[in-house]
Amino acid sequence: MSHQSVRTRTAVQAVRDSSLRLEKRGVDVAGELFRAVLLLCIVLGVLMLATLLAYVTWRGWPRLDLNLFTQMPSSIDLTTAGFLPAIVGTIWIMLGVLVTVVPLGVSAALYLEEYADTERWWNRAIEVFIQNLAAVPSIVFGILGLAFIVRAPLALGPVAFAGSLTLTMLVLPTVIIASREAIRAVPSTLRQASMALGASKWQTVWRQVIPGAVPGILTGTILSMSRAIGETAPLLLVGATTFVQFLPEGPLEGRYTAIPVQIFQWVVRPQEEFRVLAAAGCLVLVVLLLLMNSVAIWLRARFSRES
Repeated sequence: MSHQSVRTRTAVQAVRDSSLRLEKRGVDVAGELFRAVLLLCIVLGVLMLATLLAYVTWRGWPRLDLNLFTQMPSSIDLTTAGFLPAIVGTIWIMLGVLVTVVPLGVSAALYLEEYADTERWWNRAIEVFIQNLAAVPSIVFGILGLAFIVRAPLALGPVAFAGSLTLTMLVLPTVIIASREAIRAVPSTLRQASMALGASKWQTVWRQVIPGAVPGILTGTILSMSRAIGETAPLLLVGATTFVQFLPEGPLEGRYTAIPVQIFQWVVRPQEEFRVLAAAGCLVLVVLLLLMNSVAIWLRARFSRES
């Protein structure tokens, strides 16, 4: 081999090595830029949340007292006005959502993941419907609740349980999707081992799959209820009144209101005192949402460690 050929190969190899280094450097630059954009988005989101909390705390702190939780709303004595009916109404509504959305959502997720034949057209149609319903605006569910729950065919009237069923329709797709992901994350080897030991399909699902999917199911349920507790438009359509000076008698009788609806009623008033009351109610609602999300994270971390 001549010296000329050796020099040519050396030069070609040097060019290739230089190109590889440049490409690697370009990938690193792109990766670092992408990482910086992600960090910027996180910082902006945290700053917006911190600004919101600071503003709401500054406006509502003067009225964040015991009267806010124990007194009835009033249009006369604003120094002692509270939103006790809204708190009780929210509790009734959320209890109704909890007892309806969990069995429906988990059962639907179990059927689609463990029993449904994906070759059947109706099972594929159900999956498409669930994916699409997750993106439907909340006002549409309010219209459906007014047409089919408050009026015929159920004809429950403007009661708290009608609001619960409406919010159940709203968050049910989210619960189904989260539960399906949790069930799908259970290792298939666990199912195979259970059935190899003689367990039936139902015993495997009940004793192995559901316990393994509990962290994801709980997380999805709590996050869905966190969304439901802050909804206003569907409740306004299904009969939640904006001003109630009595406690709701139960989920199936009597007029009711909720915390977001009461905040809406306060914030549209022109008086500054009502704006302060609305800010205090917003602060309570934000803190409640943060607590619910924190509980979801804690439950997921605890069950993940145990599993």
